Amino acid sequence: MEEYSYPIDVDWTTEEIIDVVDFFEAIEKADEKGIIASELKDKYRKFKVVVPGKAQEKALFKEFKENSDLEAYSAVKMLKDADDSDVIKI
Repeated sequence: MEEYSYPIDVDWTTEEIIDVVDFFEAIEKADEKGIIASELKDKYRKFKVVVPGKAQEKALFKEFKENSDLEAYSAVKMLKDADDSDVIKI
């Protein structure tokens, strides 16, 4: 697993930072070997608690893509049509 820098907000609590980093690590997993949809859904749900707004989500996804060249949006988009047992691979 490569080391990426994750977009975080200094105003977030430690718990919130952990939830956001967990989500971006799940995106890495989706890129490297695939991730079970239910696992990614759970991490995305927690991410959305921290980042409820679309504009901030887009900004974080963009920053993550610039740092890692990984596309979080495509993984999230695949989730919409995925069954919980499906494997999400980007």
